[in-house]
Amino acid sequence: MFKLMQTLAFAAALTALLTGCNTTPIRDPAYSASYPVPFEQPKQAYSGSIYQAGYDITLFEDIKARRVGDILTVQLAESTNASKSSTTDIERDQSSTITNPTILGATPQFGVPGLLPLSQTTDNTLESSLSSAHEFGGAADSAQSNSLSGDITVTVADVLPNGNLIIRGEKRLNLNQGNEYVKISGIVRPADITTENTIPSTKVADATIVYSADGANADANKVGWLSRFFLSPVFPL
Repeated sequence: MFKLMQTLAFAAALTALLTGCNTTPIRDPAYSASYPVPFEQPKQAYSGSIYQAGYDITLFEDIKARRVGDILTVQLAESTNASKSSTTDIERDQSSTITNPTILGATPQFGVPGLLPLSQTTDNTLESSLSSAHEFGGAADSAQSNSLSGDITVTVADVLPNGNLIIRGEKRLNLNQGNEYVKISGIVRPADITTENTIPSTKVADATIVYSADGANADANKVGWLSRFFLSPVFPL
């Protein structure tokens, strides 16, 4: 018994040591930064004009993200509120009656004293009636609200044929014995980008926004496996 306790204590200490050493946030390759494609100058003779076709020169444009590898700041302004209520009332009444049959003009009677366990010896006919009533009532209310605000700077991963930009990026933070991750990807329209090279998250199409964390604080907020069983639909009660 003493050796078993020593083994468990050693395993717990080793787990705590390994957990404490792994403090570097893990990069997600799906949200990795994109780097610009090397620019190749066109092989053509100079015509003497200020504008040269094929050169990436923007004289009358703001400095906005428009090429692969360019940087764009997404302003997170997500807020959702949802509520739902339902009421169910079910009632069912049923009744049936069986009259006593008449056989050859006579009404059958079951009144044999001492042979049948009847409370009386007369008026024991086949006439019977049955009635039942069922009623069910239920009510449920549900409300949920979420909000996420902040800024995250991403890079342009690709430029679509219509000029829209595919963006992606993530922010990794190590705070208070845990890591926090903010990830975003989607499609933006260059016309929605402001002169300050920013865009609100509400104008990101096909947006995927992830806010997650790991570490001691995140583990403390997780529901244990036994509690998950009692809260799951398979629990009979």
